[in-house]
Order: sequence, then C-alpha cells, then structure tokens
Amino acid sequence: MDNHNIVINELLVKNNISHNYLSYLIDKISLNNIYFTDLYLQSITNEYWFLDNSLIKDCSYKTEQGIGVRVIKNNTIYFSCTNDITSKSINHCINNIFSKKYNNKKNLINQKINLNIIKNNQYNYTIINPINNISYEKKIHFLKYIDNTARTLDKKVKNVQVKINNSYELILVITNENKISMDIRPLVNININIIVEDDNKREVGCRIIGGRIDSNSIISIDNKKQKKYIDNIIYEATMAAINNLNSIEAPSGLIPVVLGNGSPGVLLHEAIGHGLEGDFNYYKTSIFNNKIQKKIASSICTIVDNGTLKNANGSLNIDDEGTPSQYNVLVKNGILKKYMYDNYYSSLIGIESTGNARRSSYAFLPMPRMTNTYLLKGKSKVIDIINSVEYGVYVFSLSGGEVDITSGNFVFSTAEAFLIKKGKIAQPIKNTTLIGSSENIMKQISMIGDDLSFNNGIGTCIKNGQSLPVSVGQPTLKIDKMTVGGTKKIL
Repeated sequence: MDNHNIVINELLVKNNISHNYLSYLIDKISLNNIYFTDLYLQSITNEYWFLDNSLIKDCSYKTEQGIGVRVIKNNTIYFSCTNDITSKSINHCINNIFSKKYNNKKNLINQKINLNIIKNNQYNYTIINPINNISYEKKIHFLKYIDNTARTLDKKVKNVQVKINNSYELILVITNENKISMDIRPLVNININIIVEDDNKREVGCRIIGGRIDSNSIISIDNKKQKKYIDNIIYEATMAAINNLNSIEAPSGLIPVVLGNGSPGVLLHEAIGHGLEGDFNYYKTSIFNNKIQKKIASSICTIVDNGTLKNANGSLNIDDEGTPSQYNVLVKNGILKKYMYDNYYSSLIGIESTGNARRSSYAFLPMPRMTNTYLLKGKSKVIDIINSVEYGVYVFSLSGGEVDITSGNFVFSTAEAFLIKKGKIAQPIKNTTLIGSSENIMKQISMIGDDLSFNNGIGTCIKNGQSLPVSVGQPTLKIDKMTVGGTKKIL
C-alpha cells in the first residue's frame, strides 16, 4: 500500500468520508465569493516511554485526529475545527463559519467532480511507523541498556533518565482548487540525561537523537554499528556532565567566540531565522523588514532553510497547505534574498509560497515557520579557527535563550562551553551567556569551517503557542567580538 492509499484509508475510509464529498463541501463554500479555503485532516499517534532511577516510570500511547476548516475572504481568516471526522461535524464547522445550514449530501451522487490528487514527487523520509515497527521488549531492553552502560562509565553517575517520544502523523489537505495533497510523517525522539555527583555537587549532561527515521535504526542495538553509535552518545552525555562538574567560572567581556558545529545553530535559528519569517515582515515587526538585497551578515555567510533535507526533524514532503517543501536560500554571501512564506502572507504581497506553511495540529491555523535552517560550510579548517584565538570562548552547545525580533537583541545560555587559551581549547566553563544583536553579530563572523553538521536529534520551535519539530545546523565559526556574560573578569 503506497502512502496515498494509507492516508485515504486512515483519514477518509475509516471515517466513512469520501474525498468527493470533501470536494463537494469545498465547492459549496466557494459559492460565498471566498478567496481561498482549505480543509486540513490529520491523524497523529504518539508513544512515550520514560526511564528514571533504573525503573520505567511511565509509558503511554495516544491517538488523536481531527479536521480544520479555513476560509479567507477579503483578507480576513475564518476558522473552525473538530476532533470528530464525520460529515455531521464537518458541516457543523462550516455552519460556524457562515452561520448557515449546509445539507450533508444533497445532489452529490449526480455531481461531477474533477479531483486533482497531487502525487508527491519527493520523498525526504521513510513512511514506516516508528511506533509499530519495533517490539515493546526491544524498547525496554534499549532503555535498560542505556542505564546500565552509563553507570559503568564512571562512579560519579548517580542517575540516568531516558525519554522516548515517537509519533506517526498522517495529513490530507484539500483546497478550493480541488487539489488534494497527502503526507505521512514519522518522528523519533530519544532524550538522554546523565546526572553525576561529586562532593555534594550535581550536574547533568544531555544528548538528544532522532529524526524522521525508522526507530529500528536506533533502538535495535543488536546491530554492531548501531550499538557503537549509541555507546558513543552515552559516552558524550556522561563526559558532558563530568565536564560541568569540573567547570570554572566563565569570563565576562567583549571577546572572540567560537561556536562549534551542529547544535549551536540554534542561535542562528532564533536570532536570524524568526526575523525572516514572512508574517513578521508583513507586519513590519522584524529587524530585517525591507532589507531584501541589503547586507545583513558577513560576506562569507550563506543561510538556507531546507525542508527537503533527508530524514531531518523539520523536513516535509509537502507543507501544511500542500505546497511541496523547498530549498530556500535566505541569505547569500551576506545579502538578504528572501523571506519564508505560507500561501496567505505570500498572497498579500503577490508572490508564491516558499513551502513554509506549518501548523502543530488541525486545531491551529498555519503560519510561516522554519523547517531545517542552517549556515552553509566555509573554507576554513577547524584547527585554524581555534588557533586564531589567543583568548576566548568555545561553545559546544546552547541550553536556551531569548530573542527580540524587533530589535534583534538576544541572550543565550550555554550548556557546554570551554575557554580558549593561546589557540587551544582549555578548561570547561559554567554560568556563561552570549549577548548581542543578530545583525551585528552576523557581520562579526570572520571564519567559517568546512565541517557543517546538524543537531544530532530533535529540535522544537515554539511560535504563537505552536510547537513544531525543526533542525538547526552550522559549521564551526568564529565571531571576532561578542559580549560574554560571566562571573569572572577576563584574565
């Protein structure tokens, strides 16, 4: 059974709904001189496991489905949704919007409907269900293996926490152009926390792995290659916790900062990416508003948002309006080239969607959102970047922060950071924050490495109350001057 048949069977056949009937409803809605309408059907199944103190403390399984009805008329959006995919409930949603009765199937039998089922021309991930593809026994074995392995690495390990979050999502979108698009979206998320303790001091090290992948490719550790990969992740998390135990107070001042490859790309995502989303620029609330074809970063910086990245968290075959996902160059050689748009905001300014319409569920409206946002690799060797710093900070990973997209000002905390002394990575440091403004910092980038990589697991982006999976990435890069907030004076 191909992916289209799977979606139709699960969302329509099992609910005794035909796509002809949905198209009929779209046609009825269109009689009201609307500009655009779409129906968004979704089914999502979530699985959750939690191991703590060598015990499996929680295990849950939940399935939800529903439909959202959106109508755009005179640039005003009308929306209604229900978690009951039946003809009665769908009609109730439409009645809520138009305050009038729609007959269920009047004249449907004799009505000729020309449907255009859009076949995906790109497959950026598997359609295998990560929940059903591996047994409970293997999942339990996997959780206990991580716990046992971490505890044997160092006597300082006092606790191990592991969370497995798997989901399997099916969507179907039908528009007033009688276009039907479908997608199947698996997602695997494994979060490992290693808690260490020494002299009554407690610290934690964390690693997150996953993506739009087959869970068997991670959880089934009978395979030697997969076991080696998991062993390395456990080791990294444990060493991160121990480094935090041995960390010294961070310096404070305006100094060079080297951001490592992969997960530090979250700074780029927050400080730059959100400011390039189309809704913020339509309402002129972004610092990057009206800066197309203007320089906003160093000339060695090229930034893309790529929803077609294979197996990545933020990848989509189609976005949540049915537009094929795209590779969008946002900034090229430091020059701002485009913003990210959905259908609604792109139509307001007369351009095409960039395939960035996303919604966390049928109960929310879509909006312009990032997918996988990253800085392209440069030409510098990592060792040369480190060697160029006499005294500074090397950031391996960030733990979170805040950004004001209107001013571009941000503050980020580090999860793992180190001093750089005389061109060498030295002691781990703690209580470190990075402070700056997005456009100024991007222009301070003087070296970019050739080691592009992505966050090793799932990233979650929150906007207007909607949480969505994304990926971030970057090569190692050098920022010549950046304000580091610490508790110690520069030595």
